[in-house]
Amino acid sequence: MNDTPGWASPGSAPSDGQDSGTPEPTEPADQETGPGSKWSKEQPPPAQWSAPSAPAPGQAPPPPPAPTSGQGWGGGQPGGRGGRGGPAGPGGPYRGWGAWQGPPPAAKPGVIPLRPLGVGEILDGAVSTMRAHWRTVLGISLTVAVVTEIIVILLQGLVLDDSASTDALNDPNSATAGELSRAMGDAMLNSGVVFLVALLGTIVATALLTMVTSRAVLGKSVTTAEAWQDSRPQLLRLLGLTLLLPLIGVGILAIGTLPGGLIALAGSTEAGVGLASLGLLGAAVVAVWLLIRFSLASPALMLEKQGVKKSMIRSAKLVRGSWWRVFGIQLLAGVIANIVASIIVIPFTLIASAVSGEGVTGFLNSGTSDLGWTFLIISGIGSVIGSTLTFPITAGVTVLLYIDQRIRREALDLELARAAGTTGQATGSGASDTPGS
Repeated sequence: MNDTPGWASPGSAPSDGQDSGTPEPTEPADQETGPGSKWSKEQPPPAQWSAPSAPAPGQAPPPPPAPTSGQGWGGGQPGGRGGRGGPAGPGGPYRGWGAWQGPPPAAKPGVIPLRPLGVGEILDGAVSTMRAHWRTVLGISLTVAVVTEIIVILLQGLVLDDSASTDALNDPNSATAGELSRAMGDAMLNSGVVFLVALLGTIVATALLTMVTSRAVLGKSVTTAEAWQDSRPQLLRLLGLTLLLPLIGVGILAIGTLPGGLIALAGSTEAGVGLASLGLLGAAVVAVWLLIRFSLASPALMLEKQGVKKSMIRSAKLVRGSWWRVFGIQLLAGVIANIVASIIVIPFTLIASAVSGEGVTGFLNSGTSDLGWTFLIISGIGSVIGSTLTFPITAGVTVLLYIDQRIRREALDLELARAAGTTGQATGSGASDTPGS
């Protein structure tokens, strides 16, 4: 078996009965070995072999000879690992014997390379999606933000008149207990209605932008009508999922504070407050842990056409073992989105306060302002611009994080390469040296 040219690796021990010393040439079977034979005299001296001839058909060529100044494992660095080097081999990452130039670059048909992603690549992919498909992305975000803000302004200006509640809460000493309780109830109702309207808008924007981002990964564009057609069957399930996750968090917080609250009601106020504080802290940790485990349920529900329960189970499986990484990326994306929104919303709020009600000084002192139409409209314009820019960031990061986890666990990059028509290019599902991963 070892007489096949190129089979044995260089430096391996001889086999098939040969000694470990200098190999002795044997006589060919078809030639006599009598006294008159000159077979051994015609051989070259030891360690001075002649240049090899062309390999026979079906035989592998020998490795290329080492150059005068060797290239090591580092790709062209003399004296590399192992002290071996060689010229660049044709068509491949190998450059001579023992030299490795790393895997070829991963295919990138769309906004991300098809391999495990780093943190910067996930954020850049979300921004690149907004830049490459800005008409669709900004059109969806702007439409949802405008419709949502118009509903909120109309509710606050016509239905949710909280002037009495604001006066009672600003001056609680002069208000009765009934007025304070009624004011707090009205404030909670108003905030709940505004939150629900904003939540519905966020659900629609997330559903549509999920479809746009998933196509952008493949280098394909999608219109708003196509995104709506793809996401519409899952909207009700997405609504249920989006409402269920906050309820889970609130329920855990309520369970954590319940023992302390009961003790406080029984008469031990200080002990009850202390126990409630500890329970709230522990419940908050559990709630955050669960919400991060379920944070990838939304793209799983939309892209895999899963139900609410199965999408939550799917998210838990994808996040398992990567909780801190998912938490850090989600937190970073949220901080960036809030900073961008604040840069835009705060100046509009100050302008709205300056041209209506008590002015900027009164707004800064009391934290509130007269909710007149001027204030609502100007501050609403700032909210629309902020939401238009932050919707694509938060939705894009969540979708790309979901895709990244599937690439790391399920080699999704191979399926994406087939879908994008780049199966002939290299993918990097096995890469472990992704920067920032």
